[in-house]
Order: sequence, then C-alpha cells, then structure tokens
Amino acid sequence: MEYNNRRLMWHGMFLFLIGLLTGFAETHFANTRMGLAAHLEGVMNGTFLLALGAVWTEVRLSPRTKGIAYWTVLYGTYVNWLVTSVAAVFGTGALSPITAAGHSGKPWQETTVMLGFLSVGITMTLASVLVLWGLRAKALP
Repeated sequence: MEYNNRRLMWHGMFLFLIGLLTGFAETHFANTRMGLAAHLEGVMNGTFLLALGAVWTEVRLSPRTKGIAYWTVLYGTYVNWLVTSVAAVFGTGALSPITAAGHSGKPWQETTVMLGFLSVGITMTLASVLVLWGLRAKALP
C-alpha cells in the first residue's frame, strides 16, 4: 500500500492539469464564475493530492482504514472538480450563492449539483479526519 504515495502524486498532477485546462474553457460555461471555481478546484485539489502523496508514508492507519482514506480522498478531489464543472455548464446556483451570481438551473440540475456537493463535503471531511488521525503523534508504528 505504500506505493500509493506515488499514485496520489500522479493523480495530483493529473488533476492539476485538468484544472489548468478547465481555466482555458472558463468563458464558455453558462456561469463563468462557476467556471473559474472549477478551474481553481482542479488546481487546488491537485496540489492537495501532491502534498498528501508527499506525506502518505507518514500516515499511520490500519491497511483497511488507510485504504478508505485513500479512496475517499480521490473520490472527493475528482468529484469536487467534476461537480463544480457541471454546475458551471448547467449554470446552477446550488449550495454556492456567491458563485451563482444570479444563475439557476432546472430543478433536476440544481438537485444533482446539490447532492454532488453534499457527497464531496461528507467525503472530504471523512478523509481529512482519517488522515489527521493517521498523522497524530501516537499513531501506529
């Protein structure tokens, strides 16, 4: 499982690249502010994965718990970028009144984006708690 640090760094660079490419398309989204947010989510989540990959060998958790942390962080980072991009395409304002800038989508679009953002929030909170727990001073040897 320790080779996962390199996989996290690979995903970090890939997501960073996706974020950069999203920046080129910003002006073509229904909601350009949300397009900017999608660009930033890709870049910031990619940077987060790079940093996490750099310290991954220091995260001391049981193999099962470490696997849960690994997959939840990958889900959370990619889906965060994806849902934000979908929100930019749809022009929705779900859970993001600042970036909504008066935009709103069809009810099913708003619901889809809202559920996506909720899943990301729950997943990233869980992943952060697990990683923090694994980095505590008295973690497993």
